[in-house]
Amino acid sequence: MLNPKKIEELAKQLSDNLPSGLKQFAGEMEDRSKQVLQSQLMKLDLVSREEFEVQQHVLLRTREKLEALQAKVDELEKKLGN
Repeated sequence: MLNPKKIEELAKQLSDNLPSGLKQFAGEMEDRSKQVLQSQLMKLDLVSREEFEVQQHVLLRTREKLEALQAKVDELEKKLGN
């Protein structure tokens, strides 16, 4: 679910943007940044793209069934109204 390569890229960008006097701590900063990013991302309620698409498909089918049921109810109400 979480792409470790993206986390590494973000951590590297953070360490690359450190002022020159702090470059000696870049490796340590990069490692710590990875830890913090991964920790914070794990707290998020994320789903995989595949799971999202499956749920999207289920929702679409449910909507279609609901619309069909609503049409039947409307038809029955119309018949009862006559």
